[in-house]
Formats: sequence, C-alpha cells, structure tokens
Amino acid sequence: MILRKIKNLLDASNNPESIGNKFRSRRFFAFEKLMQQNFNLGSPIKILDVGGAEYFWKDKNFLNEYQVEITLLNLEATDISHPRLKAIKGDATDLSEFETDTFDLVFSNSVIEHLYTFENQQKMANECMRVGKKFFIQTPNKFFPVEAHYALPFVQFLPKQLTYFLLTKTKISRFQRWENAVAKQYLDEIRLLSLNEVKSLFPNATIYKENFLGLSKSYVAHNL
Repeated sequence: MILRKIKNLLDASNNPESIGNKFRSRRFFAFEKLMQQNFNLGSPIKILDVGGAEYFWKDKNFLNEYQVEITLLNLEATDISHPRLKAIKGDATDLSEFETDTFDLVFSNSVIEHLYTFENQQKMANECMRVGKKFFIQTPNKFFPVEAHYALPFVQFLPKQLTYFLLTKTKISRFQRWENAVAKQYLDEIRLLSLNEVKSLFPNATIYKENFLGLSKSYVAHNL
C-alpha cells in the first residue's frame, strides 16, 4: 500500500494522485485568476493550447463556467469528446496556418522543452507570441534538483548514455523500466531551459516562478 502511494506520487502528471498533478492544479488556479483579471469571461474566448490534452481541461470547471473555445494542437490530432474542445494536427515551431492575433490566448504546459534545440524553442516562442494576443507558457526549471520528466535528482546533468542505462535497465525512475525507444526519444528531444533562457525567449513577459521548498520548480512566461 505504501509503495503504491509512493509510486502514484512520483507518477506522470496525468495521474490525479501524483505530485506533478498537484503542481498543475496549483498552476491552473493561478492561470484562472489571471484570466479573470484580463478577460470578460462572459464573452467568447479563443484559446490555442500547444501540446495540450483533453484530460487537462475536462477535469476542471473552466470549460463549463466560461465561454471558451479551446484548440488542442499536437503532432497528431486525437479524438475529442467535449464540445468546447477541438484537436488539430500541427507543429509548435510553425503556426503559419494561423494569422497574427488569431487567438485571444496561447497556452502551453511543459512542451517547449521537448523541441530538441534552442533554435526550435525560439521558433515556438515567436509563433506563440505572434498568433496569440496573450500567452501563458510553462516549462520546468533546468536547475531544479529533481528532473521533472524522470523524477530523478540531477539526472539532467549526467551523460545521456548513463541516463539511458538508468531508465532502461533499472526501476529507479518512477519504479519502472522505460521502453528503449521511449527513453531514447525523451533523451533526444528534451532540452531544459534556464531562467535567463526563458527571459530571452519571452523578453517582455512576466515570469511567474513556481516554488517548492524555496526553489523554483518551473517558470511560466506570460503577458497577462
């Protein structure tokens, strides 16, 4: 029972019992407060969620309380069941299918660090600021002691070959062995950002720091 609770606590953020999910809930509370301060939530609001998932929005009252239309953009479109959500296929680094200021807000949660290179991260940041009148972009802090994707301390500073071994040959990451292909994909694509890099990507943004035990776990760049 205790082991199961610990495993759930360290699980991915789509598990309601995980610490990642608790951080997301706290972040969403801050996001909703900012929305209330900046928008008339009784009027229609168009939101683009870059890399978003249906479950993230469905388990909250946000969809039912406000007149929002949320477009989920991912590399592959998924089936959607809620009438105020729609899913499309797209590329976070190239949103040329949308004109400038198409959306009232561009939202993204833990996506920009999955783009392989700083150049791609620059492209995503520029596109999010272009197509959205407002933006709210979150990413883990590179220098937080526990790496968010693997739930392991300081693993982001280890050689990738060693991290690959730890992920695929042991169960120290979330009490499970990662599949070889999944581990390689994560190690190839993840490029964590420092505070200075976040500031350089979003030069006129306010940076909201999510703190845990006195340390910044992640950053949110926004202009709300």
